[in-house]
Amino acid sequence: MIEDRAGAFTEALAGTTVVSVEQAVAAPYCTQKLAEAGARVIKVERPEGDFARGYDRAAAGESAYFVWLNRGKESICLDLKQAEDASALTDLIRGADVFVQNLAPGALDRLGFCSADLRTQYPRLITVDISGYGDAPQIAYLKAYDLLVQCESGLAHITGSPDAPGRVGVSVCDISCGMTAFAAVLQAIITRSHTGQGCGIAVSLFDSIADWMAVPLMQLAGGLESRRAGLNHPTIAPYGAYAAKDGRQVVFSIQNPREWARLCEVVLSQPGLATDPRFVDNAARLNNRSALDHIINGVFERLDHPALCERLKSADLAFGSVNTLHELRSHKALRVERQTLQQGHVDLVANPVRIDGQTLPRSRPVPELGADSAHIRETIGREDVGHTHNPRE
Repeated sequence: MIEDRAGAFTEALAGTTVVSVEQAVAAPYCTQKLAEAGARVIKVERPEGDFARGYDRAAAGESAYFVWLNRGKESICLDLKQAEDASALTDLIRGADVFVQNLAPGALDRLGFCSADLRTQYPRLITVDISGYGDAPQIAYLKAYDLLVQCESGLAHITGSPDAPGRVGVSVCDISCGMTAFAAVLQAIITRSHTGQGCGIAVSLFDSIADWMAVPLMQLAGGLESRRAGLNHPTIAPYGAYAAKDGRQVVFSIQNPREWARLCEVVLSQPGLATDPRFVDNAARLNNRSALDHIINGVFERLDHPALCERLKSADLAFGSVNTLHELRSHKALRVERQTLQQGHVDLVANPVRIDGQTLPRSRPVPELGADSAHIRETIGREDVGHTHNPRE
């Protein structure tokens, strides 16, 4: 029964066809999630391929980004400036439930694939336009990549050390945009099941990460400006990284008066600090953070990492270590599964979603460039084109 429920979950979108003219990260992330939910995803690539295929060769000779984002999709190469290939895309869209694109602003419109026009022709179609900055006239035309948007959105300004802004270490704007688009597509599919009508979804990297910036923006409006604090929380103290005697850093967090009292008594062995006027509540601790850090460092520098972790555990406080990537690879919580590729295999992070305690499988084939072109062209025009299974599955 559990296996049946997990299987139903991974096939929730079976019979749904997604056609995506996509590249890089944001749109592929969205369609990867749709593929994991059972949709048939037809990835339309230029003859030279999605440029993310060339980002690196770290995944057994293939791009780590591409392997992560394109498992279980079909790949067809189309040159949309050629009439025959443009006609092929039209036929694919005619049989699709969802059409996704994240080319440069206006590129597909100029080629005759305006989303609004497509929905007029195919009222049940759900279109998804992913852009850098949305439709604000002054900047809608600009190309945008993740780091650019991290900077434009102010995210880099509140990230990094006190001395300099920093980049979030993963493509967070792309990922947030892809996540937002995925959720919107699911809403649109549910809505269409009631109304029979598709809709036009538009998501931008800037809008999606600006949503994540809501708290610092509201704090700024209220007179509290977020400042870069490295591995410290800007508005909660103590909440950050402190070095043990052996140099390894431990991060811990105090969220309420009970935890503050336990830190003082169990970890610092200074119960009187709990009622010290300088540190009696979070606002006071923020105002006297330097003095508080001096006290904490004075205790922590006498304890090695294991002993410090044991004290924090005894106090029932939230804590963790500042791990390297090497330490992440051996982390007790990390779940991985084997992904077979053309020239070998890689260990891929397992699906973060579990159903009834069961990990959902992710390791579906990664398409070679144009691997499905011939098969897809053969099926174009059939009434069942949208429901033809990937022959490589």
